[in-house]
Amino acid sequence: QVQLVESGGGLVQAGGSLRLSCAASGRTIFIYVMGWFRQAPGKEREFVAAINRSGGITYYSDSVKGRFTISRDNAKNTVYLQMNALKPEDTAVYYCAADRDILTAEAMGTMSPKSLDYWGQGTQVTVSS
Repeated sequence: QVQLVESGGGLVQAGGSLRLSCAASGRTIFIYVMGWFRQAPGKEREFVAAINRSGGITYYSDSVKGRFTISRDNAKNTVYLQMNALKPEDTAVYYCAADRDILTAEAMGTMSPKSLDYWGQGTQVTVSS
């Protein structure tokens, strides 16, 4: 069992940056593929980025590729999402997710969010134009 807590959300102007953090407790996150998802009002939860267990391989949605960077520090049991060049359409609640059975970061990007094992409570990101 693992508990995930996101932080770092807030209000930022278009073109600005934010860094989200996902702190895990309960078990070491080394055994989990980790990822970030987001959900805007009235829309389904969508994949943003994922990272494999060692941190050497990442996978991004086309909408954030080149602007967002996912990373992890297994010693600190934390996953990060650096978001640059933010756009109003990035406005959403951002969720951290973990799954032990997934083998690759790309797999997390292709699976239904409903099938993932663990979720945080989310952090709001609002980008003003």
